[in-house]
Amino acid sequence: QVQLVESGGGSVQAGGSLRLSCEHSGGYAFNWYCMGWFRQAPGKERERVATIDRHGNTAYADSVKGRFTISKDSTRNTLYLHMNSLRPEDVAIYYCAANPTVSCPGPSVTFAFWGQGTQVTVSS
Repeated sequence: QVQLVESGGGSVQAGGSLRLSCEHSGGYAFNWYCMGWFRQAPGKERERVATIDRHGNTAYADSVKGRFTISKDSTRNTLYLHMNSLRPEDVAIYYCAANPTVSCPGPSVTFAFWGQGTQVTVSS
């Protein structure tokens, strides 16, 4: 029912910026969901990057805190991830995810719905 489509990935030089977008459709109203960004780098497990709940409360992985910003535009049903000061270690496929809960799930709980992913590459 829920569909999530990521866009905005690409290749940048170290220190550069990208903005990822995730268009949400189907399911409940957009603001009923906890939304999150995850990433999976080659040879590594999936990592939770950032989340934002229905009230706009955000949480970030330590590895991106201060560099990445998660936000959403409810009028467009779109989630964003602004990524600044990108590093080679940020290279990964980035996934948008949604969970129909009032608060965002704990770190051990998987999200219910996932996008197809978008590639981010950073050259040093």
